[in-house]
Amino acid sequence: MDYRMLGDSDCPLVEIVLREGETIRVERGAMAYMSDVEIEGRLNSKKSGIGGLFGAIGRSLTSGESMFITEAVGQRNGAVIGIAPAIPGKVVALEVGGHKQYRLNTAAYLASDESVDYVMKKQDIGKALFGGTGGLFVMETEGEGEVLVSAFGDLLELEVSDERPLVIDNEHVVAWDSNLSYHLEIASGTFGFTTGEGIVNRFNGSGKVYIQTRNLHSLADAIRVFIPTQSGN
Repeated sequence: MDYRMLGDSDCPLVEIVLREGETIRVERGAMAYMSDVEIEGRLNSKKSGIGGLFGAIGRSLTSGESMFITEAVGQRNGAVIGIAPAIPGKVVALEVGGHKQYRLNTAAYLASDESVDYVMKKQDIGKALFGGTGGLFVMETEGEGEVLVSAFGDLLELEVSDERPLVIDNEHVVAWDSNLSYHLEIASGTFGFTTGEGIVNRFNGSGKVYIQTRNLHSLADAIRVFIPTQSGN
């Protein structure tokens, strides 16, 4: 994928240059502009027909992603498409292929090469009940190429090792190496009542975790008190 970041580092836009006939997948609604590119919305499923429809519905229900995904095809060499995530924050490219795959939290996916896809991996019941992002399933990449992921705020890369496991607030987790083991648990007390923390993700093994520096739910809670509400009248 031939791309460059435009704008500032806080709110970038990704401009992708396509060859004639080259296809990429883009999150639905992410296109900002394009030239010599044809876009088409397709069901977010590998299957066709009624099986593809139910597959797309299943993906949407289990992952929180849209039933549809946009395919952008270059109509000539040098075609361009600009894409931007819905939430302000950094965008990074992750290389996937072979044994190097990632699991993604809800809303992390922005775009990918046509050769990269994702499948839904079932979580155990404990993770499903406490997760809040992904529910019974999480997204795992497959194939080979690049996938663009977006964050709310900056995006940091953290190393996990056998000697240094990490505990991360689940709302800050964007993506992680698929070979890492992880466990969702309550941070402390009764759902973090005394510390203000909620569900955390405990990572073990050897690999990388990508986190976002801001928490969308915390922002929503902070501004909720300033939103007018209807009076009883």
